[in-house]
Amino acid sequence: MLNLGSPMIQRRPAAFLDRDGVLNVDRGWTHRPDQLEWVAGAHEAVRLLNEAGFYVFVVTNQSGVARGFYDEAAVKALHAHMQQELAARGARVDAFYFCPHHPEGSVKEFAIACQCRKPGVGMLEQAAREWPIDRTRSFMIGDRDHDILAAAAFNIRGVKFDSLQSSLIDVVRREISQVAT
Repeated sequence: MLNLGSPMIQRRPAAFLDRDGVLNVDRGWTHRPDQLEWVAGAHEAVRLLNEAGFYVFVVTNQSGVARGFYDEAAVKALHAHMQQELAARGARVDAFYFCPHHPEGSVKEFAIACQCRKPGVGMLEQAAREWPIDRTRSFMIGDRDHDILAAAAFNIRGVKFDSLQSSLIDVVRREISQVAT
């Protein structure tokens, strides 16, 4: 068990990234590798965060599980595929977190209201329990209001991103520079 209170463990800032709409183009219900289309610059943006010493976490609502469109194994397989593609470009995500729940789901075990579904902070809190995160220097990039609300509730900076209006690389560079100052 990692002792986060140990003086030997150096806390590092974290970049929490939404998946659909930030790392990959959101075409709705992406759950297979053949559906994956990366947002321009996503690989480089993740690599820049790695090189700057940030933990990189993907936090994504995946209500398609609760709706019966796909299962948790499909989400995990897609995340493993994403990790392989990132690694081929010298980048990595430290951990993927996903919420399979939705209160209006058709799969009984996942048809619940929960704290992990953004704007809840359950996924962010899980990362904070598992990794030595410096929240004061951490941020979240998301494409929807619920991402920004989750960041605020977790007491980190939230950055709204629109891949049609902004460059992910530029947004990441700006956020890294804000932490360095």
